[in-house]
Amino acid sequence: MDVLTETAGLRDRLGTARCVLVPTMGALHEGHLSLVARGRDDARARGLPLAVSIFVNPAQFNDPADLRDYPRTLDADLGALREHGVDIAFVPDPEEVYPPDDPDAAPEPEVPPVGRLPGLEDRFRPGHFPGVCRVVSRLFDLCRPAAAVFGEKDWQQACVVASMCRQQGRDTEILLGATVREADGLAMSSRNTHLSPESRPKAAAIWQGFQAACRENTPEAAERVLVATMGSAGFEIEYATIRDAESLMPPAGEADRPLRVLAAGVLDGVRLLDNAPWPA
Repeated sequence: MDVLTETAGLRDRLGTARCVLVPTMGALHEGHLSLVARGRDDARARGLPLAVSIFVNPAQFNDPADLRDYPRTLDADLGALREHGVDIAFVPDPEEVYPPDDPDAAPEPEVPPVGRLPGLEDRFRPGHFPGVCRVVSRLFDLCRPAAAVFGEKDWQQACVVASMCRQQGRDTEILLGATVREADGLAMSSRNTHLSPESRPKAAAIWQGFQAACRENTPEAAERVLVATMGSAGFEIEYATIRDAESLMPPAGEADRPLRVLAAGVLDGVRLLDNAPWPA
């Protein structure tokens, strides 16, 4: 596996070839590695190298403390990537991604409507999707991926990236990897490490709420039971809702449109989010 830290080295390694890319911010867990495995299979089928980027993107953090405290486990991450058959690990510094002497190299793209209008992550993390769009667009420019893999856990983010690619006329295929869960249903996340031993069992209330919501027959009833389940576990709920799976706007009544249940909330100081198809 080639570990590259500079864009020049990345260009030399790829030459005229494209790749399959799995963008990450490191602190890799089994959820991330399932995306790497999905990318590896796709890369082998295409005859292309598999690249994984590790970059803690400062542009997508609202709170400087979140950026400072984000876990960084580079040595362990690189070891896991080697074991999973990765060809290229791209580990740039911020100055490589956002060159201070060339501000035009990484402009802020237009955030598509799905990243501005639903009132979900766009409402509670202002500035997040502009940062995501900027870094993903920059990584796509540098890596020229034929396909890129994103996790279903960050559903709105995946929708934003896919929509941005269409807006920009890119031919990069966006592949989705299923959410990997702990035994009690909690979605794997780097943030889970911040949960205290007392909080950790309560965190599964999101998944329990999803299961209860999927037993209801209407979005309104599903939202009520989800709110009640999360609230009883002590979550400070930001949103707990049923939305159109593509636009993430409230369902308009079309029976054939896929829907998604999405929730985010803070439990004892740790912000968690999750989603699932609705009904299951």
